[in-house]
Amino acid sequence: MKILMVCLGNICRSPLAEGIMKAKAPENFVIDSAGTISMHEGNHPDKRAIKTASNHGIDISKQRSRPITQSDFETFDKIYCMDVDVLADVISKAKNEEQRQKVSLFLEILGDHENAEVPDPYWGDLNEFEEVYQLLDRGCDAILNKI
Repeated sequence: MKILMVCLGNICRSPLAEGIMKAKAPENFVIDSAGTISMHEGNHPDKRAIKTASNHGIDISKQRSRPITQSDFETFDKIYCMDVDVLADVISKAKNEEQRQKVSLFLEILGDHENAEVPDPYWGDLNEFEEVYQLLDRGCDAILNKI
């Protein structure tokens, strides 16, 4: 199984989701993350994301931001988006219905469609990063249980 996590800049939510999923998923799973913009391309995750992951025994400090590419639609089985704007942007990049079917909101798996967005903690503090971590942790568990 190959899973891609996507947020806006690939420095907060999706790196955390990648780290959590890598820590939980079987070794034969391929887990990666990307953003819909390239503004942070090549940068490490936000220091607060690194700290939050580290507080839970997960090291995401070596990850590097990258934008989603067309080849990601061919490489990955599932593409999970952190919010509806990211979802719309990713779906707009898909070439066909098969590729669009791979894309969904990350938290939709929890069944609460009205609260299916992972809030962006970028403008917040460590507490907001921890809240996002907890959402991502629950979502990763649900995804793995479904698979």
